[in-house]
Amino acid sequence: MIFETHTIALQEGPAVKVDDIIETVNHFRCVDYIIDHATSPLTESLIKELHRILKTGKTDSTKDWFAVGNYKRLPNEVGGIETTAPEKVNEDMKELLKWYRSVKDKNEECIITFHQQFESIHPFQDGNGRVGRLIMFKECLAHNLIPFIIDEDLRFFYYRGLREYPHIRGYLIDTCLAAQDKFKMLLDYFRIKY
Repeated sequence: MIFETHTIALQEGPAVKVDDIIETVNHFRCVDYIIDHATSPLTESLIKELHRILKTGKTDSTKDWFAVGNYKRLPNEVGGIETTAPEKVNEDMKELLKWYRSVKDKNEECIITFHQQFESIHPFQDGNGRVGRLIMFKECLAHNLIPFIIDEDLRFFYYRGLREYPHIRGYLIDTCLAAQDKFKMLLDYFRIKY
């Protein structure tokens, strides 16, 4: 059965693709997984597991070339920018994780730099942005930092920041710190100490 062609009408609004519903549910499963593994080291297997959880049950998971829970098999791009070739992803991910592990005191800028490099590699066929942002969330929890969750209001600035990071790091850093400030406001509202 191909879910992509099936939609569900919610009240009188636009129809919603079943794949979108599955991915939303899977995203919450990823958040649960991150909470359970927040202090675990960041590894390739953990990253691949996030992708597997996120993409399982979707139409893409039935396609041989898609490689759910594994690195991409076909070239891809992000925002018109070429990403790492499939045959180099394994090597580039190992190098990125080696660099990340070498950083002793991980702070917001370190996590943001990892994220931008991860997005430049774009290791999966699809879902790289979601997996990358889930990794940022996990790493903030692991290092006792307030998470930065990119919402719709910050989306444009986030993509600009990713694109410009090699030249102007401040765009992405400021966007993530603004998202962190929004999260702090929620914590303050619910009187959660941080």
